[in-house]
Amino acid sequence: MVVVFVVNGVLMASLFSRVPDVRRGLDLANGPLGLLLLCAAVGSVLSLPTAGRLIQGLGVATVLRAGALTGVLGLVVLGVAVDLTGSVPLAAAGLLAVGVGIGLWDVAMNAEGAEVERDRARTLMPRLHAGFSLGSVAGALLGAGVLWVDLPVLPHLGVVGALALIASWRATAVFHEAPAAPAGAAGVVPPALGAWTEPRTLVIGLMVLCFAVAEGSANDWLSLALIDGHGAADAVGVAGFALFVAAMTVGRVLGPPVLDRWGRPRVLAAGAATAGVGVLLVVLPGSTVVVVVGIVLWGLGAALGFPVGMSAAADDPRHAAARLSVVSTIGYAAFLAGPPLLGWLGDAVGTLEALLLVAALMGPALLTVLAARPEPVVPPERVGR
Repeated sequence: MVVVFVVNGVLMASLFSRVPDVRRGLDLANGPLGLLLLCAAVGSVLSLPTAGRLIQGLGVATVLRAGALTGVLGLVVLGVAVDLTGSVPLAAAGLLAVGVGIGLWDVAMNAEGAEVERDRARTLMPRLHAGFSLGSVAGALLGAGVLWVDLPVLPHLGVVGALALIASWRATAVFHEAPAAPAGAAGVVPPALGAWTEPRTLVIGLMVLCFAVAEGSANDWLSLALIDGHGAADAVGVAGFALFVAAMTVGRVLGPPVLDRWGRPRVLAAGAATAGVGVLLVVLPGSTVVVVVGIVLWGLGAALGFPVGMSAAADDPRHAAARLSVVSTIGYAAFLAGPPLLGWLGDAVGTLEALLLVAALMGPALLTVLAARPEPVVPPERVGR
């Protein structure tokens, strides 16, 4: 199970490691490059709402394999565009396919992870997402290596994509053959679109959005904020981001027993408060030690929001796929809208000060954590009575 999370992280980090080559190969300025990269996010947002319905009809293994195949083909198309044709429309089509594939893959792997959690009756999702983080680190290191030897984009992404496809295909062989959302007593699978009208699901989505901004903003802006706001050298800024990723990974590895002991709402509330304090320590004037402590607290506090939100959305196996689709769509909206919003704020008030928005969003996160309480599941034989 953890393999598909790790491979997903490797694939995404491999793509991001070649962004400078995409800019150079297509001869783009930063503005057009940003619009091009937006195609991947758009592809994910378009595919996420349909993923639940597909899983209900085809099962998680089939949908994850389809997502992996689509994403890898998109990477190959991108490589052809950058190395061989120099075509921006072709690159946009490739990135759109990558986004669609990753969106399907994301919902399917979280649906399977939630199913494994239920079978083992203990919290596992944070550790699965830690696998994604470790895969991202591995993919980034691999990207640095191929850049060092000046390997073109197509062979890099093509080989990594082929290996990812093989690994994901083999890993899904042990997945559940039946659809992730089994039929109720009447033999009818709950409609996927109905999850968009459920207050609990929408509140969980809002909580995940807040935590996703806390995570995504560090990915996009922490290094630049340390460089612009604290005068750090480029290497120190990157080291600060690496520290954040390490803290988040530690939080996800150590989080499950804490969640099992204290429950989701308490742990998530503590996480939101910790992340908020961490961001403030990074932004407000202070010594290097204070900033380092702030980065660690930020990473630890933000670690559990996204994976626990996935678990909460999938509490009821009859509705798991549909609700995961909704929560993932709302959460990914943060990754779509967050970077440009923080960029605009950064231009207005400063890169470092713009991160205060992250601290502010920990307030709504605190107010929504109660929605993550485990939902009582009606036994199948009682459905409809």
